[in-house]
Amino acid sequence: MAELRRHAERIYTGAIRRALPDVAVKEALKGFRPGPGRTRIIAVGKAAWRMASAALGAIEADGGLVVTKYGHSQGPLPGVEILEAGHPVADAASFAASERALELVRDLGEGDSVLFLLSGGGSALFESSDLPLEEFRDINRQLLACGADIQEVNRVRKRLSNVKGGRFGEACAPARVFSVVLSDVLGDRLDMIASGPAAVDASTLEETLAVAGKYGLKLSSQAMALLARPLPAALPHVESHVCGSVSQLCQTAAEICRGLGYESRVLTDRASGEARETGEALARALLRERRAERPLALILGGETVVKLTGQGKGGRNQELALAAAPILAGMEGTALFSVGSDGTDGPTDAAGGFVDSGTWALLREQGIEVPAVLAENDSYHALERAGGLIVTGPTGTNVNDLSVALYWPPGMPQNEEPVFTTAEYRL
Repeated sequence: MAELRRHAERIYTGAIRRALPDVAVKEALKGFRPGPGRTRIIAVGKAAWRMASAALGAIEADGGLVVTKYGHSQGPLPGVEILEAGHPVADAASFAASERALELVRDLGEGDSVLFLLSGGGSALFESSDLPLEEFRDINRQLLACGADIQEVNRVRKRLSNVKGGRFGEACAPARVFSVVLSDVLGDRLDMIASGPAAVDASTLEETLAVAGKYGLKLSSQAMALLARPLPAALPHVESHVCGSVSQLCQTAAEICRGLGYESRVLTDRASGEARETGEALARALLRERRAERPLALILGGETVVKLTGQGKGGRNQELALAAAPILAGMEGTALFSVGSDGTDGPTDAAGGFVDSGTWALLREQGIEVPAVLAENDSYHALERAGGLIVTGPTGTNVNDLSVALYWPPGMPQNEEPVFTTAEYRL
């Protein structure tokens, strides 16, 4: 099964390499026409450093700010402050970074411009609220633990925020805002990516209150009052461009799979269910569709959720992969992996996980039962024991997750060389 592991590495590294924002940001900036005044760069998200670096190679700026996750900056950038903050839950550094961003745009006027570079992760990294930090963090913890999908989570967070739901874009006025967005949201909805700091919100108060009721969120009277505040109804001075998405990630993965000799199919680029259920369904689809005479790759992208029932360590991609292990057990020639394109999966140093037909037996030999591990949300340690952790380090991009199930008929020879060069797809 070592060959399937090597195939998996080629697929995810190649797909992520193609999703790096450098070229896409420079292409988007061909349409940027700054005003006669000052131009400031505000970059927010897990890919903020790389996006800002690309932008600084294409335009001249009068200072700016990068706000990214701890460990995701890659060194100083000329004339730009770099602040790191908490993710997936906002911390004091998130609040401080957001206040600094507001300071940098408050003195802008007619003829000035803001280049706003946005990527996933901004919902936690870029945050300011009238609520005390601990209360705000508690609400976030409730949302992340209850099984709410990302759109439901953001629907609540943006109304508690002073920079989400278009409020940062509003704060930039009258300066013009040119927003370049790397999408980690299904359907590339601008109001949902990082909770839409510079986009008019499409949700209603009634929908937000329905989320709170559905999951039994415990909210103070102050929090309820903040939810009721109106969001900006129009932002005529803001122009936005999406420069990368999960659909592109999936299509690149499919191209690489074909180069390796697989028949490849993208099942969906909008996966959003529970991680363990998605992993089981993908594994079953592989077993159902495999044929003795053909290699097969089934691909899906999106962002699943984990419902916390234990106190273990892991992330949605690790849980998705591990849940497939019992289904693939003993099915020679099968494997499945799932990775976060940003290189971090939940609060861990892993990007995701890999399992094959031998993973289940290997774990059982060590006294580890997959259902018990999943109940404890401890996929990290189980995959570590099975040699199934995928560790890439921060990648510099963030366009959701990639999950691929692989089948190579036992005994069928491998291609000696794929139809692409390794260097083209290396991170």
